[in-house]
Amino acid sequence: MSDDLKKLTGKNPKDFEPVAYSLVNNSDVKLFGELVEKDDFLFDFVKTNVAQRLAHVCNQSNYLNLLNFLKFYSPSYEDFIVATLAKYADEDLTDKMLDIFENGTDDEKTYCAKFFSYIQDSLALEMLRANAYSDCASLASNCASALALLNDEVSYNEALEKLDSDDEFAILDGVKFLVSYGRQDAITKIIEVMKKSSFAENISGEIPYLCPLSELNESDCLFVLNSIINGLGEILGLCQVFDFQLYEMLENLINNTKSSESAIVLLNAKDKFDTLTENDEYLFDESKDTKQEVLDIKKLLDSMDLSQLYLLADNELKSDSLFVFTALELTDDTQKVRELLTSSNPAVLVKALEVLKSFDELTASDKDSALKSVEDVNIRNIISAM
Repeated sequence: MSDDLKKLTGKNPKDFEPVAYSLVNNSDVKLFGELVEKDDFLFDFVKTNVAQRLAHVCNQSNYLNLLNFLKFYSPSYEDFIVATLAKYADEDLTDKMLDIFENGTDDEKTYCAKFFSYIQDSLALEMLRANAYSDCASLASNCASALALLNDEVSYNEALEKLDSDDEFAILDGVKFLVSYGRQDAITKIIEVMKKSSFAENISGEIPYLCPLSELNESDCLFVLNSIINGLGEILGLCQVFDFQLYEMLENLINNTKSSESAIVLLNAKDKFDTLTENDEYLFDESKDTKQEVLDIKKLLDSMDLSQLYLLADNELKSDSLFVFTALELTDDTQKVRELLTSSNPAVLVKALEVLKSFDELTASDKDSALKSVEDVNIRNIISAM
């Protein structure tokens, strides 16, 4: 870390004020680039302080210097940069931002998309639509948010149509757009799609940013929560436990009357947080706050009486249950597992057979029972090979 960056991020006004003044007034792109490069190593409050220091220096005489910083995108400094540009914006600046939006890098375009959330100019509409599904997540999100502020029904309806696609990646793109767009009336369709998707964990991690889980009906809430738990540590970052209010959600389940669905969620959470805390690879790179929250959740789950939960959880060993796959992971009742071998759902059949095999109780009779319910040649070959 350079001496100037140490001063800029430090506590002493005699140090950081001259550096902030120089960075903005001299368009010190090198120093700003270094600042962005250190994003992951600086505390949030430090980055907030730096953004405020730089914003304080900006005025009508120097605000255009910020355009030189657009090549280094950071969500930590995005609001101060864009808000400052929007504060002094005129027709010339808007034209410049349109040009950058059309011809710039993804980092530059991301700032531009945010700018057009402030300056809601219809001239940006086509470029916002064109970049709404960019591989750059920040750019895509900013475009969707700007399109929402422009009340663009065309892009909203196109995203809804993506949910009907046969392509799981297109569906996920549609979900992410709708979440950034922010219309809660999409939540019902998103959850229905999620129930049939192989990307359920990915979709579940998006839903709380559109609608608090507590506002969903109980069954949907538990299904989304269970999928979030499945995805933690692999698909979903552990730091998101705060966004999901996971401690509070689980505490509420523990303290209220249990259903078979809530029992599944709690037992699944217990297994997941045991895994997360037994293996250093999950927590090694996490912040102190995240590590502590994960440990606090584990402590909360360790306080449960598990015996009744296991009895309740077995009630979800039915082919049409949204929780059947988790129930199969948790059960030791092989008789109830065998009852699923007549299921019309091939995925449930195969999972049930895998569970029996893991208990070393898979018989030729079990395989014959399963084969009677399956016509697909590929599934029959999988069963025969077990």
